[in-house]
Amino acid sequence: MGFWATIKRWFGAGEPPAAAPAAAPASAANRVSASSAGSAGSRAAAPEPPPNAYEATDVLGLSPAQLRERSLKINPYRTPWIGRTDTIPPQTDERTALIDRGLILRGLLSLVQLREIHRVGDLWLRFREAARLASSLGEARGEEAVLAARAAHAEKKAQKKREAAERQEARRLALAERKANDIIFAGRGVSHKLNDRRSNVEALRAAGLPVLATPKDLATALGISVPALRWLSFHHDGPERTHYVYFEIPKRSGGMRLLAAPKRHIRRAQTWVHEQILKKLAVTPQAHGFVPQRSTVSNANLHLGRHVVVNQDLSDFFPSITFPRVRGLFESLGYSPSVATLLALICTEARRSAVELDGRKYWVAVGERGLPQGACTSPTISNLVSRKLDRRLSGACQKLGFVYTRYADDLTFSAASKEANVGLLLARVRHIVQDEGFALNPKKGRVQRRNRRQEVTGVVVNDKPGTPRAELRKLRAILHNAQKTGLAAQNHAQHPHFEAWLRGKIGYVMMIDAQKGALLAQALDACPP
Repeated sequence: MGFWATIKRWFGAGEPPAAAPAAAPASAANRVSASSAGSAGSRAAAPEPPPNAYEATDVLGLSPAQLRERSLKINPYRTPWIGRTDTIPPQTDERTALIDRGLILRGLLSLVQLREIHRVGDLWLRFREAARLASSLGEARGEEAVLAARAAHAEKKAQKKREAAERQEARRLALAERKANDIIFAGRGVSHKLNDRRSNVEALRAAGLPVLATPKDLATALGISVPALRWLSFHHDGPERTHYVYFEIPKRSGGMRLLAAPKRHIRRAQTWVHEQILKKLAVTPQAHGFVPQRSTVSNANLHLGRHVVVNQDLSDFFPSITFPRVRGLFESLGYSPSVATLLALICTEARRSAVELDGRKYWVAVGERGLPQGACTSPTISNLVSRKLDRRLSGACQKLGFVYTRYADDLTFSAASKEANVGLLLARVRHIVQDEGFALNPKKGRVQRRNRRQEVTGVVVNDKPGTPRAELRKLRAILHNAQKTGLAAQNHAQHPHFEAWLRGKIGYVMMIDAQKGALLAQALDACPP
């Protein structure tokens, strides 16, 4: 039902305005009938008619004719409130005012209710956009907050990246600085004491040794940089190049002996260690090998004219003095574990075997680091490490009536009494040697009685020092034949420097027996080249 149909239904059910005068006679007839009835008095009183809803009242303010006239003049398409279902039109709207009066006239709403409705409507008109505005404002501010949060997150992330880059750069610089001035890693299995820099300064000064506490101190003393020291001392399991040249020479007792000749840089460092540290340390009186003013002859002289001479040999003497023992030696002198580790690495080398892989040759470590046979530091270190062994063996020999000396790995025991207990001596020697970390070579042990030739480190000691008879005969034969054929014809072993070799042999004979050596030297001088 349309708006105007509703208005017409409320205000006359759609009757035209011209029908209004016809109602007047009806009203007059009613008044006549009422007066006639009242005057008659005999008729019953007729019911009062309902009030005319179109009469002008204080509330309506308009007559029905005026209401119709005004409602018909309103153009519904010019009012902004027609068709609106989302709000209550205000009372200032003429069409709304007419509808309100009709609602009151019909009794559908009271004036109080209508005023309350319009109050709510006015409030709605005033605040109806507030939620949407608040939502829009919230969305805008939320978007701003999200953008601000993203910007803050991006800034924080960039700041973290800058800080991480700064830390990385600082770490790189610190690492470069540390690499240039310190050593904290020198290979697997040998580096765990490099952080300990505590040296016993008093002990070092008392012994007259260089005071060294850090890798920087050692590098300065060697006259090289810290990176160069790291290169010299670093332990590799399978490098392509090493600091040694490996070669083999035949042993007098059979087999081959592997020698490791140090190259120039490592040899220079080892020489400094030997001259500035090792050479200043005292060895035991029983040690005669690699000691100034002592030799095989001085070792043999202590066993002249003895009833029994016992020879024992230490198996793998140099290789059995391993890296931990050498480091412990330097620590016992007062050096810090850090410096002792680097010194031990300079003075030791692992047994290596050449392996080819993909056309490249690698020197693979096949054993622990030990004293290399060829380094100038190895003999002295072996004597220093063996000091406790010498003291224990010497003490045991004194109790059993024996004299003890050692030349490198050759152990010699002798007794003047026939009642000397050789079996007990051998048992005690074996136990002490094993307890000190060494091993005896069972193939080289000898017990020599006085009724046969007694030999100690190549010197016959039955009565006086002498050269073995076979060696003298060999030299005399060479010199005798050389006087006839020349020296070159007698070089059957193809020695590259045969004359120098002969002079060395004669010099050794002269060291043992000066008279015999002098005769051999004269014979060599008389030989034609």
